Amino acid sequence: MGGDVIGLVAVILSLGIPIAGMFTYYRVRKLRSEERLAAIARGVAIPMEPEVSHVGRSRRLGILCIGGAVGYIATFAVISRVTSEPDALAAAAFGLIPLAVGIGFLIDGYLSRHEVSA
Repeated sequence: MGGDVIGLVAVILSLGIPIAGMFTYYRVRKLRSEERLAAIARGVAIPMEPEVSHVGRSRRLGILCIGGAVGYIATFAVISRVTSEPDALAAAAFGLIPLAVGIGFLIDGYLSRHEVSA
């Protein structure tokens, strides 16, 4: 009986969390739109938010991916050190994937910046 409940909870959470995220995103966008419309109706000038450039987006994603990867690798390195099991370092190797993606984003941002300036 316990295994059935765990499977049910896993399915509900794996489907429920993305749906909750999408609903939250929708609600925030709707509230922002209503707020803007109310301000426009009152005659308040609303400054437009500047669009983030491709270079800035790539740089930000690269920094986030590299930071997450370093944290992931460090976590499993500490776990390996504390438990005295070197096999835990095998899990830390999976941190190289987001590290490589982050470096790729930084390279993309660097190359895009040079293309825009040229």
